[in-house]
Amino acid sequence: MKLVSYKTEDREHLGVFVNGHIYNLHSCDKLIPDNMKDFLCEGEELMEHAKHVHHGIQSGKIEAREEVFFEVIAPVPYPASCRDAYAFRQHVETARRNRKVGMIAEFDQYPIFYFTNHNAIQGPGDIECMPDHFEKLDFELEVAVVLNKKGRNIKASEADSYIAGFMIMNDMSARTLQMEEMLLNLGPAKGKDFSTVIGPWLVTPDELEPYKVAPKPGHTGNSYDLKMKCWVNGKEVSSGSMADMEWTFAEIIERCAYGCDVLPGDVIGSGTVGTGCFLELNGAGLLNDPDYQTQWLQPGDIVEMEVTGLGALSNTIIKANSDFSILNLKKVGVVEKLRA
Repeated sequence: MKLVSYKTEDREHLGVFVNGHIYNLHSCDKLIPDNMKDFLCEGEELMEHAKHVHHGIQSGKIEAREEVFFEVIAPVPYPASCRDAYAFRQHVETARRNRKVGMIAEFDQYPIFYFTNHNAIQGPGDIECMPDHFEKLDFELEVAVVLNKKGRNIKASEADSYIAGFMIMNDMSARTLQMEEMLLNLGPAKGKDFSTVIGPWLVTPDELEPYKVAPKPGHTGNSYDLKMKCWVNGKEVSSGSMADMEWTFAEIIERCAYGCDVLPGDVIGSGTVGTGCFLELNGAGLLNDPDYQTQWLQPGDIVEMEVTGLGALSNTIIKANSDFSILNLKKVGVVEKLRA
């Protein structure tokens, strides 16, 4: 089942995507709230109601009116929180090699994540960026899950049952801001907090059963062979598979929930697939060829991502009508005095 959040006349609604059309769930079953946030808070019971409606529309047993004039928004427009993990070995190894440092042993010991701005979630459409964001503006091709149960100290062996569904994620990154602040061993923050894109819909785990594969040796939890691709202005720039995740979402959830509550509506990203960002691609290119032409996202660029079973997510990069720069606010004079 594919669940969709959408707007009509600036009102948010919850729908189900069936045979190329969107149908309002609340109009088919009044027990189902008309927004994703409240729906996820009710957990598995309302998910079963939604599946009943979905099957009814598919079979023709439920006559529903399809939506015609609407705007698709992020499937989970208002997450309770948004974390992003670091689960793909190829991305980590390549990024470290490009910085001429070896692979870090801790990657194999435990999964890690950071919190990003859950108030900057976006869906398909325009991404407005400030001038500083265009200082090495990057995409990051990922998959994300959303939870629909509250839990604490969850074991990896049980964690998959907390997943309501899967989405494509584009973890937008302003690399100059990111690298500057991380020199102080804190972050990422300003390099990430302006936009995280998810969509186009939330796909329930049962739809991904045909793609299930064994996790990496020594790991616990469900793994799926979902092909992941990204195009910029129609040119393919990234290709990988969700099966390459070293750490499963179950193991990531186990760490997230240790000693604290995870909540319905929490979004958790996989981290970047190998080849899944310009930072990695540019670094590898320059390592092999000093004359390699680096690439970063520019105003007007169209970023399209596609993941098997999860659909396609398209965004256009827009330049904000502003010249305000926080990079220009650095206290350069103070630094020069300290160095003198």
